[in-house]
Amino acid sequence: MSRELKEITRNIKILHSSTQSNFRYSLRPLRLCVCRGLVGGGSAKQGFTLIEIVVVLLVIGLIIGGAIAAISFNSDERALSNQSAEIEMLAKKARTAAILHQTPYALEFRQHSVELIPLAQTKNTERKTALGNSIGGSSSTEKATSNPRSTLSIDSDITLTMRRWNTESFIAPTEDKFIVWRFDPDGLCEPITVRLVLDDSYAQDTYHPLTATIAVSELEAN
Repeated sequence: MSRELKEITRNIKILHSSTQSNFRYSLRPLRLCVCRGLVGGGSAKQGFTLIEIVVVLLVIGLIIGGAIAAISFNSDERALSNQSAEIEMLAKKARTAAILHQTPYALEFRQHSVELIPLAQTKNTERKTALGNSIGGSSSTEKATSNPRSTLSIDSDITLTMRRWNTESFIAPTEDKFIVWRFDPDGLCEPITVRLVLDDSYAQDTYHPLTATIAVSELEAN
């Protein structure tokens, strides 16, 4: 009997130990993850509404429009500035040539170009301003062939006009009539104003009669 009791007691201990090992659990609190849209069988992913798409497209359109306007503005300003600087450089060259060769030189303004040539070789040689005032210097009949000549092209989209000294209206060269800007051997030139127009933008430069450089400059790019 005692042997049976011992056997029963040993079996109970074995069963108790195995039960404790199988029913161990963690005392950490249970965490629940509630995902938006999962309740009721919905999808976790949400799409954009029509209003949100329209707003985004409007913002993109405004950004692109502003960028295009800025590029156009900078392009017009750059084109006018470059053309103005090229004309000024050609004027300095004409003044230098007149002094070095001691003969009058001229810039001959055409519709889409400006040419540096000796005054005697201009097609419409002008000795006076529109008001009849003398430009200065003396006439020259020299047919210089070794003297410098240079031609500057004007952008076809740019309209060039010129205003004589002491006048108010701008005149434009035509196919039959060229405008002559004279440079004399004493370094003097007529203080003209050159205006370049590109669409709604313009550059206007008034030249100094002693230096043939721009004395007053206006630039408006729209």
